[in-house]
Amino acid sequence: MSSDYARIRTGRPPAPLASPLVQGRVWTFGDDISTDLLAPGAYAIAPLEERTRHTLEAVNPRFAAEVRTGDVVVAGRNFGCGSSRESAPEALKALGVGCVVAASFARIFLRNAVALGLPALVCPGAREIFQEGDPAQVDLATGTVTNLATGAAVRGHPLPEPMVDILRAGGILALLRERARS
Repeated sequence: MSSDYARIRTGRPPAPLASPLVQGRVWTFGDDISTDLLAPGAYAIAPLEERTRHTLEAVNPRFAAEVRTGDVVVAGRNFGCGSSRESAPEALKALGVGCVVAASFARIFLRNAVALGLPALVCPGAREIFQEGDPAQVDLATGTVTNLATGAAVRGHPLPEPMVDILRAGGILALLRERARS
């Protein structure tokens, strides 16, 4: 795994999760957002910077160019379905996405996201309380997702503590390095 995550936008490796609260502008997507939509196969062997330029372009051509560090992706069911490409959550992380919230995830996408240090929260009903561009707050500790513009909130499924530990460290490799040092 390269340390190029988040360097695309920040010039630095990704920081560990400092707080269970994530706040950012919302990008909304529907059901069945596949790994091929997230990381198109045509760019599979391209450098990370090139791959990120095509993230979600078939669904929202503005996304890769306009997403800002800390923004929150809110989607419907079966987010990350399809192949087990690690490059799908890697692209979101590299673009600076602060968290992905979805009604449900493909199991391998969820595991890959957490392993790479990208917070992902299962929260049925979250998509229905947001319009694109709304400000969101995601509390990973309680599973609560709040639309800061309207005050509407829904509660999802908080991540198990071992997954939160991985996110706090900045990903599984960072956690393993940390544990090896101690």
